[in-house]
Amino acid sequence: MKKILVIEDEATVRSNILEILEFEQFDAVSAENGLIGALWAQEYLPDLVICDVMMPEINGYEVLSALRQNQMTATIPFIFLTAMADYSDRRRAMELGADDYLTKPFTTDELLAAISTRFAKHEVVMQQYNDERQKNEALKQEVQQLQHHVDTNNKLLKQFPREVLNVIPKLNMAIYLLKDLQPGTQRDRCLEVLQQLCKEEIMLLNQMPDLQDVLTPENFNILSQFHLVSSTTE
Repeated sequence: MKKILVIEDEATVRSNILEILEFEQFDAVSAENGLIGALWAQEYLPDLVICDVMMPEINGYEVLSALRQNQMTATIPFIFLTAMADYSDRRRAMELGADDYLTKPFTTDELLAAISTRFAKHEVVMQQYNDERQKNEALKQEVQQLQHHVDTNNKLLKQFPREVLNVIPKLNMAIYLLKDLQPGTQRDRCLEVLQQLCKEEIMLLNQMPDLQDVLTPENFNILSQFHLVSSTTE
């Protein structure tokens, strides 16, 4: 049930509006002056404010200005009620952020139409806001994932030289053993053992675009011949 705050100093007008709203199944509450109305709005956060302009304590313009400066009440739809119909009055109301402006006397249909329009437009605005927030949240998650990927890569890059240094002696041993072995069971068995022992290291080195710069051409060719390293680098 939508909660509507009516701020109106004329008791008869205030009572009539409340009766209309309650008949339409709104949760209607009221305040007899601007000061009470502004304080009530900030405490209970209504879905809509209907406010007279000329009132004691503080007027409707001051109420609207106070609500728009508070983050919790800044987006509450606001309809002015006034007997003043001058263009300058309407312009001032809109410049302060009013959503609509009803001139007294107004009919029940005019009041309900203004309320319906405000709620409909507010729903559209809030949907756009929620959609944008979801997009921003999705973008934030993508950025976080990208940052995690970058951080992981940077960590790996820092470790890479040490890993390479650990791999080189194993490859030198493989080259030494394979270099002079003739085709046959002994070489095949030796190759099988080397492939198993050097599997992770070989995968690591094959990710290096400058692998051929790490190994001498002769050593690289020997390892390529026995499929211990890729013959092409990306």
